[in-house]
Amino acid sequence: MDKTGVSRLYHIPVLSKALDILEFLQTGKASASLDELYRHTRFSKTTVYRILKTLEHRGYLSHQDDGRYRLVHRPSKLRFGFAGQSGELPFSQAVTASLKEAAAASGVELLLLDNRYDPTMALANAEHFIRERVDLVIECQIDQSVAPIIGDKMAAAGIPLISVEIPHPHSIFFGVDNYRVGFSAGEFLGQYAKKKWQGKVQWVLGLDIQEAGSLVQGRITGAFEAIRAVLPQIPPERFIRRDARGLQERGEKLTGEFLRQHSKSRGILIAAADDTSALGALKAVRRMKRESQVAIAGQDALPEALAEIHTARSAFIATVSHEVHTYGPRLIQLALAMVRGQHVAPYHHVAHQVVAGEV
Repeated sequence: MDKTGVSRLYHIPVLSKALDILEFLQTGKASASLDELYRHTRFSKTTVYRILKTLEHRGYLSHQDDGRYRLVHRPSKLRFGFAGQSGELPFSQAVTASLKEAAAASGVELLLLDNRYDPTMALANAEHFIRERVDLVIECQIDQSVAPIIGDKMAAAGIPLISVEIPHPHSIFFGVDNYRVGFSAGEFLGQYAKKKWQGKVQWVLGLDIQEAGSLVQGRITGAFEAIRAVLPQIPPERFIRRDARGLQERGEKLTGEFLRQHSKSRGILIAAADDTSALGALKAVRRMKRESQVAIAGQDALPEALAEIHTARSAFIATVSHEVHTYGPRLIQLALAMVRGQHVAPYHHVAHQVVAGEV
């Protein structure tokens, strides 16, 4: 094949244009504006802009306050550590999948470890990240008791830390506004009871995650406050909290015990801190044939929960979506900003919305 044919077969025009821009910035210029690069390359301004934004996203360029672009020194490929809550939990699986895809798209190497819902394992994983000298750690573990230890270890090692769902000292928080997501779930439960049961509610059961600390417990606090606002006639002593630890088996056990203790009660609302324990509660309700007397709302919008919501006569009536598909792109974007030394806010809340069937 002649030279022209080889060029036509293997030449990638947009890649060539990106290299032209990088080479122009490597010629000794401290920085360049969009207009300067447009005049020099003679590419369309839209093409130049999209290339610049891609190179900025991948960490090759920085966009300065004066609007000019400068080359960023990249001695090696960035390597982030991610410790997932548990490979056996659907929510954790979804976060991991989203993060892997976003890291690959941004050219970031990801070292994945599993905390296995165990604080001892979470500490061991934190120490592993430090030994590996990763550039940043994204921590997703449930036990607040070890959060200060992990935060202190990362700070001592000089490794930036993002904590997902559970705040850690010396970290940037990423996750839902726990009180507000709980309030949204509770408000839906209250309106459901008002419409379906004429507001006649005898008990409100909250399935909590105590080890996660006060911030995550805000989900049940918010749910209770919303139910009180909709149904102020429910006596305070009828609001009961139990520690389900975010586990299906424990949610089932605690709900079964509660229903046996109150075998003649009608109109029971259950607000769960996550869909996993909510699905456990549903098993107990269904086994005891109490579905017409109970309404359950969870958190996370897991596929199994969504299927139940659209199942006729299911007691599982609503869940709150935390838009987990957005976690990966937003976490990687936040992590890149941190390692580049950019100022970032201490808290980053994700959007949420109630998902429910017809009431």
